[in-house]
Amino acid sequence: MAFVKAQKTKAYFKRYQVKYRRRREGKTDYRARIRLINQDKNKYNTPKYRLVVRFTNKDIVAQIIHASISGDIVLAAAYSHELPCYGLEVGLTNYAAAYCVGLLLARRTLKKLEMDAEYEGNVEAIGEDFTVEPAESRRPFRALLDVGLKMTTTGNRVFGVLKGALDGGIDIPHSDKRFAGFNKDTKQLNPDNHRKYILGGHVAEYMKIMMEEEPEKYQFHFSEYIKRGIDADNLEEMYKKVHAAIRADPEAKKSEKQPPKEHKRYNLKKLTYEERKAKLIERLKALNSAAGVDDSDEDDD
Repeated sequence: MAFVKAQKTKAYFKRYQVKYRRRREGKTDYRARIRLINQDKNKYNTPKYRLVVRFTNKDIVAQIIHASISGDIVLAAAYSHELPCYGLEVGLTNYAAAYCVGLLLARRTLKKLEMDAEYEGNVEAIGEDFTVEPAESRRPFRALLDVGLKMTTTGNRVFGVLKGALDGGIDIPHSDKRFAGFNKDTKQLNPDNHRKYILGGHVAEYMKIMMEEEPEKYQFHFSEYIKRGIDADNLEEMYKKVHAAIRADPEAKKSEKQPPKEHKRYNLKKLTYEERKAKLIERLKALNSAAGVDDSDEDDD
């Protein structure tokens, strides 16, 4: 038999060190994270804020976070499931909705810091690149974009949230190369094309194409739009109203949904000591009474 050299010896296993839990789960890119949270030593305890953007199948999560020794601390958060309060009830995960979430987060954060009057941002969504200019009294609120494990491709919805936050008045270091509408041949951003995406123009185009070519599929695919009387022609106006509503009142609204009166249980309720004691006494009494009945029957016989 040929000699086979052991590739992983005892010395290897003795020195083996497991990776961080979130790395093992494939959730956190620690190489990117350490570059986002490391603060200059001469800034002492100044927090370094991140604009964290995450997408699920039905929701968009945007948060302003800074790291501490005890864990990450959230300064403000905005979600796409809040948008129905501002007039957007359908299409809560597209590029236009991502812009609305970024705008909502920016206005909410600045209002919390009492900077909303000083930094209004870009009031009208025109699609052009926008950077906040410093005011006389306070410098603009600064955050760094944290995309997590998302691929930073041109036109990704992550950059829709970024554009919304920029227009909302937050200072974020960025380039216009990844916005929807950037042309890699001319190496310039097309503002009209970007504006189309911000105001749902790409959705309106798809609605018109599907309505002409596949009416049955259109009825199924856009059933929620049809139910609410939304068509391709009034999408842009709807998004403009949503932007205005967000700027008017960006504060988080408490849910009006009533808590359930009774929670459904899938296991037996745990009894207290007194209840267990009373239950045992009842069982003993029942056994004694049954035994007494049996004795009286035997005596009669």
